[in-house]
Amino acid sequence: MNNHLAAAEERLVSERLKQKLNYVNTAAQNQLSCVTDHVNFTLQQGYFKCAYECFDRRRKYEEISNCVENCSIPVMNANQLVETEMAKFQEMMNRSLMVCQDKFEQAKLQQIKTGAINEMESCVDRAIQDSVKLLPHVVDRLKTTLNISRN
Repeated sequence: MNNHLAAAEERLVSERLKQKLNYVNTAAQNQLSCVTDHVNFTLQQGYFKCAYECFDRRRKYEEISNCVENCSIPVMNANQLVETEMAKFQEMMNRSLMVCQDKFEQAKLQQIKTGAINEMESCVDRAIQDSVKLLPHVVDRLKTTLNISRN
């Protein structure tokens, strides 16, 4: 019976953790919307305009292909930059969450059940809130690097 209760508690904590991660995902999408808009519209539009200009009957196919490829560089670089920054953000958050998990596992090994789940949830809350507070700084760095005017 005691194991059944512990399993139910862990499922509840797991569900709460999913909700917290969804919260971070939503916050990240909201914060990054101006950056993704810039990449998906402004830079993509620039790419298509540039690529359109590459098509000239006086050019050889290889020249056209090279021209179009060069046009894609700003979009590819921007996408790579966003992916790299978000991967760093994710890694930092994951490390914080792993510390919480490690503390919880240590408490279980030492059979310190009282408060272990609450302490883990509190630790996770702090890690999530710290990560969300970091997002505007990540976005500002991306805006600066991509020369996006601040809103």
